[in-house]
Amino acid sequence: MPIEVGIWKLGQKPQRVNFTPLDSEEKLEDVLCQDLSILSPQLMLIGRQIPTDYGTAIDILAMDVEGNLTVIELKRDRTPREVVAQVLDYASWIQNLSYERIAEIYAEKNPGKHLEEGFANYFQATPPEKLNQSHNLIVVASELDPATERIIDYLADSFGVPINAVFFRYFKDGGNEYLTRSWLIDPQEAEFKTSKAASKKQQEVWNGRDFYVSFGEGSNRSWEDACKYGFISGGRGKWYSQTLSLLFPGARVFVNIPQCGYVGVGIVKETVKPINEFTVTDDGKEIPILKAPLHANAKDMGEFADDPEMREYLVRVEWLKTVPIDDAHWEKGLFAVQHTTCRMRNRFTIDRLVAHFGLTD
Repeated sequence: MPIEVGIWKLGQKPQRVNFTPLDSEEKLEDVLCQDLSILSPQLMLIGRQIPTDYGTAIDILAMDVEGNLTVIELKRDRTPREVVAQVLDYASWIQNLSYERIAEIYAEKNPGKHLEEGFANYFQATPPEKLNQSHNLIVVASELDPATERIIDYLADSFGVPINAVFFRYFKDGGNEYLTRSWLIDPQEAEFKTSKAASKKQQEVWNGRDFYVSFGEGSNRSWEDACKYGFISGGRGKWYSQTLSLLFPGARVFVNIPQCGYVGVGIVKETVKPINEFTVTDDGKEIPILKAPLHANAKDMGEFADDPEMREYLVRVEWLKTVPIDDAHWEKGLFAVQHTTCRMRNRFTIDRLVAHFGLTD
């Protein structure tokens, strides 16, 4: 069951802001296409109303930084069986789309632009050599009925189908309008449930908690500061910062410094924050990190503090084990990629690092 959201306006007496049905789910589709980060900041819009070979059209098609596709379908006035059957039918179509066909679809929906250009602008990176190695299905509704929830839960739990549902509530308070979002299945839990199905395509199963982190040491970022104050960070472009939003409290991170090796393991304590909102404790006082004693150059670290795309973003971590850069651990076969953060599926790397850092699990 999703968590019901309520909003109260605080004054002399709390007043509940009442939920108002959306005029139409087409309006919701318009809102999502204007800013797909409302659904997920990890998704780039490819297009809306994508025609299939079966005479139907996908409401919204998106892509993540790994090049995997996501079908987003609005429930509208269809029955649970109809909407779920529809997204499964779309899945049977998109699973065979080639790089070239995906690029054609993007060009058709974004005249004058190429997929590579759009991908680079959104993710600050070039697309992977292989696209569409897996896919996800999302049903969107202004409210979800028990039958739809039951069917989606069954498919995800029993068969590892990469399907989820999200519903939005629309609130009005005077001249202000608000939109709230609730997932049927927590996205992290959904990823764990479907990873076993992905393993059948020769992709290792994700254990639901372990993440790889690449920590770029430099004048604007110091590993000594990260160890002292308990954080990991990334910035100077969306490519380097946006994947930090994958991390959640309780997640375990294995930190690698490129060209050096693994230097630490920790547990995430808070979700990502921009540098101008991140505080640390120094001499018993809580202060902004940019005012704390730093090994990094504070001017370089805070250079783009007012630029949402370029500034540094930090995630608070409780370290289980850290070592100086000179003692970084590396051996042949350990996992490493350019992403600042990604799910750690490589069992060999996890086992080696758990043993090396003396962890119990």
